[in-house]
Amino acid sequence: MRRPAGSMSITGDRPSMPRRPLHRRTFLKGVAATAALPALARPALAQPVSTLRYVPQSNLVSLDPVWTGATVTTNHAYYVYDTLFAFDRNFQIKPQMAEGYEVTADGLAWRIRLREGLKFHDNTPVRSIDCAASIERWAKRDPFGQLMAKVVEKYETPDDRTLVIRLTRPFPLVLNALAKPDTSGLFIMPERVARTDAFKAITDTTGSGPYRFLKEDWVEGSRLAYAKFDNYVPRPEAPEWGSGGKVAHFQRIEWHIIGDASTVAAAMKRNEIDWWAQPLPDLYASLAQDGMQLQIDQPAGRLAMLRMNTLQAPFDNPAVRRAVLMAIKQEDFLRGYVGDDNSMLKECLSLFPCGTPLADEAAGKTLMRGDMAEAKRLLAASGYKGEKAVVLTASDLPVVNAFAQVAFAVLKQLGMNVDLVASDWGTLVQRRASRETVEKGGWSIFTTAGPAVSYADPAISPLVRGQGDAGWFGWWKNAAVEEKVQAYLYAPTEAEQKRLAVEINAIALQEVATVPLGQYFVKTAFTKRITGVLEGISPYPWNVRAA
Repeated sequence: MRRPAGSMSITGDRPSMPRRPLHRRTFLKGVAATAALPALARPALAQPVSTLRYVPQSNLVSLDPVWTGATVTTNHAYYVYDTLFAFDRNFQIKPQMAEGYEVTADGLAWRIRLREGLKFHDNTPVRSIDCAASIERWAKRDPFGQLMAKVVEKYETPDDRTLVIRLTRPFPLVLNALAKPDTSGLFIMPERVARTDAFKAITDTTGSGPYRFLKEDWVEGSRLAYAKFDNYVPRPEAPEWGSGGKVAHFQRIEWHIIGDASTVAAAMKRNEIDWWAQPLPDLYASLAQDGMQLQIDQPAGRLAMLRMNTLQAPFDNPAVRRAVLMAIKQEDFLRGYVGDDNSMLKECLSLFPCGTPLADEAAGKTLMRGDMAEAKRLLAASGYKGEKAVVLTASDLPVVNAFAQVAFAVLKQLGMNVDLVASDWGTLVQRRASRETVEKGGWSIFTTAGPAVSYADPAISPLVRGQGDAGWFGWWKNAAVEEKVQAYLYAPTEAEQKRLAVEINAIALQEVATVPLGQYFVKTAFTKRITGVLEGISPYPWNVRAA
């Protein structure tokens, strides 16, 4: 039987890397470092046990998980909103806000029934019209949602608990789309909020999830807070990843934005911070010595990536992009952040992550040889005229900063005219939305990373999609790839899906839609008073309690 896209098996193997050791900062020696953020004053953090004190991986700037796919915004969204369906740890789709569903024999209508008692944070009931509006807005921005929207005839809401999705042709992956994990997931908002233009960020944070966002407690760049929503109705099942009973055990959760890693580590040692989303790998040993618990947060790891702006010179020229691709050595990027622990990194020359069913490294082995001499030859033949390239980095997000520093060094070594522009992550997220030239505040390259499972097939991954203006930042366009993605959705066998995915991956690498920088694994850290931290894609707050 053909496995639905998204219902994948993930291997947790993290093979050692036999290549020469490369100390994490050696490659960057002599490269101008970005300006450090000003030291953040640490607030007084003493709180009763009913409060969980958490340090996220970066500052929260946007509250809208449709407007941006930034990981920190997605994590925020899982606190505030719930989903109709969700994946468990075995990548099986489970009803979440939905009570159940039915599909007509011809596959042209999906009837979804909501659970009783669901409420928004303003204590109004969650209705089918809210769900329909949320799907419509989400589908205008999310690649998977866009694919589904092409075959949606209309949404019907015969009563407040029933949603009917009528299609113009069968779309067997409806549930896969609605349950899409992590980046740009389908979060249910009130209709009045979901009617906001999908290309404008929402300001109303009324949600459907286990925690309410306390907008009045939000101090930009310093702290924010959530309160338990007492009228949230958890499912009865045990929680697994984004599915099951999302039981909130804390009355209040505070996010403290602390840019200095040593300050966070010291605060944890003094029991002033309970949970640190992503401590630096350099600190794992000392945190363990200080009695902290450390746990790999995502068994499949994260995929690191580099994205070029294909609308503006010099990377509107595919030949220039291929020269950069040839110069990339994944190990240099991975060790720039992870260091020398081979168990925490894995080279992977595929845009579908290694360890997932559609991974294929054949094209990558030809195009990504880390051969600087060949890369220089390709650049000389490309017609590159010395146009300036601007690499964006986030000084407050160590993993992005490490990757961007290496990218800057590679381009300098390649002989390109390149600047490194540092800001905080929030500013970077806003700037990468610009389609202007670099002289007018645009950009050329940014680096980032996300959960590997978020990029595991053509339906859910924006990295291989050739949507142009409707696609992810960088706006690569390729009609042939889009046709193959459509064929993938309706492929009759797994073998045909695999064949199409290999072709999509090869074209995306040949045209350099995205540069894969390999996979890495990170640990989350929390004090011994904290129990119940779930393994999963995001640092979920439910099930967590004080011992």
